[in-house]
Amino acid sequence: MTLNHILERIGSKKTDYVAYNFIQTENNALMTFFDLAQEFDGIEDFYRLCVAVPKGFFGLEARLYVVDPRSGDLSLVSKTEDPEQGLHRSPPSGVGPQEHPYYTENSLVLTIRGKKFLIDQLPFKTSSDILGLLEIYPAGGLGAHQELFFEKYANRLGFNIHNRFLVEKNIEHLRFIRSLVADIEHNIIVPNMVYKLFLRRLKGKITKNLEIEKVLSGCSSKLLEDGCRIETILADLTDVNQSLTEELDNIEKHYRNMSLFLETLFRRSHFDQGRLTLRTKQCNMKRDVVQPQLERYMEQFRNAGISVDDRFSGIPDEEVISVVDVGLMAQVYANLFSNAVKYTEEITADAGEKKKYIAYGREVIRDFFSPGKDGVKYNVFSSGPHIPAEERERIFEEEFRGSNVGDRPGTGHGLAFIKNAVEIHGGMVGYEATQYGNNFFFILPR
Repeated sequence: MTLNHILERIGSKKTDYVAYNFIQTENNALMTFFDLAQEFDGIEDFYRLCVAVPKGFFGLEARLYVVDPRSGDLSLVSKTEDPEQGLHRSPPSGVGPQEHPYYTENSLVLTIRGKKFLIDQLPFKTSSDILGLLEIYPAGGLGAHQELFFEKYANRLGFNIHNRFLVEKNIEHLRFIRSLVADIEHNIIVPNMVYKLFLRRLKGKITKNLEIEKVLSGCSSKLLEDGCRIETILADLTDVNQSLTEELDNIEKHYRNMSLFLETLFRRSHFDQGRLTLRTKQCNMKRDVVQPQLERYMEQFRNAGISVDDRFSGIPDEEVISVVDVGLMAQVYANLFSNAVKYTEEITADAGEKKKYIAYGREVIRDFFSPGKDGVKYNVFSSGPHIPAEERERIFEEEFRGSNVGDRPGTGHGLAFIKNAVEIHGGMVGYEATQYGNNFFFILPR
């Protein structure tokens, strides 16, 4: 758009405002709206401003309906009469968007529209660029001139509401990207360091194989006839090859997990919508989600002297079928097992025996979400001292780390990720201080 074109539009607007012939009060009302719209940052305060201007300047009551981004339906967001009562309801029968302003029994109803060329940038779908309705009442004494003023006022509401929706969308996207960066660091970059260990061990075994190769190539025929010497070489070769196979298996498992996590965290739909999105499918939670993550951490559990109690044992496979996003749920268990490696401590049981262990399991909770809507509770327990009571309400907050962490590494993001991933499945997370330790759980709709 050139400067000349903009100057032409300014000239056109000057002509328009002469034709509008707004009185001083009407001009003051528009200027006040523009000034205060920049002053009030909160969306609720902005909605109150929209209905307060007709009340403050003209003594008229007003109701503002705006499209709910979640449902796409019009919802009452602010009004001058009983301002805090009866909000979030739909417009009454007979009140809805129309091409031009119209009157009901006692109200002037004006359709609020957004910017046509930016309508597809909104975080929701809307019909015919409609963002809401402005209802002005009592409308009995309004004439054509005031009707024109409120039509232009509604236009300005539309542009401002549209901008606010775009700002909210951008802020939400920035929050999501910040969170996603933490997800990537926690679930991709840090676990990926284990490749160094696998490769170092693999290199060691290959070096050993090369040494055996040198021994064999340098042996004389007489030495090869020595049964003991041959048995020793073969034993070494068998051991090295078995280790190589194990390391290859470790690398393949780790590769599958990293590929799953990368696919899950870098979905285009996450970035399009500015939040984690689900790609659900029916799966066996034990086989497809829990077991692969347990296998990843089993060596770490063994090295830390932590035993594993499998509470899933004995549950028929058909009873552990769920519809979930496998990639996100796998990261939930990866975070829980990772925390268990770091924080599981030895306890003394009632019988006097010392134990250091984790347990994981599943149970159905009847009617948990509502009558007839069961929940399935999944948990990971680890032995050790309880989390202090005053910290339990905050452990799922972003970047919060309890006073018991000591010098253990961590970002305070793992449990926050779990909460987010579970809640977008329609579930909830929780913590229980139980006998001998700490139980972290989440409950999904069955």
